[in-house]
Amino acid sequence: MKSISDVLNTFDPLEDKYISREYQSYGVYLADKLEDTKRKGLYIKMSRDLPRVVLTQALRFVVDSKARSKGALFMWKLKEMGVFEKYGFTMRSKKKS
Repeated sequence: MKSISDVLNTFDPLEDKYISREYQSYGVYLADKLEDTKRKGLYIKMSRDLPRVVLTQALRFVVDSKARSKGALFMWKLKEMGVFEKYGFTMRSKKKS
């Protein structure tokens, strides 16, 4: 697995059109580490809206475990840490009014 700095150093804006921001790269990194590539969009949104320190702390907890569903354990750890309530993060998009 490449580090974030490696991804950004080798980033070519003409070739890699889908990852153009650092938080997008970190979201893809989270999805790869958690073996949950189906929910890349969720992890990209989390990396944009939540502090990196909190995400890294939860990721360290999950990587050290032998869980079958690392994505579910990651979400549980964030919930246990009170991240969603503290930062007002919701997984649904806001309704248009």
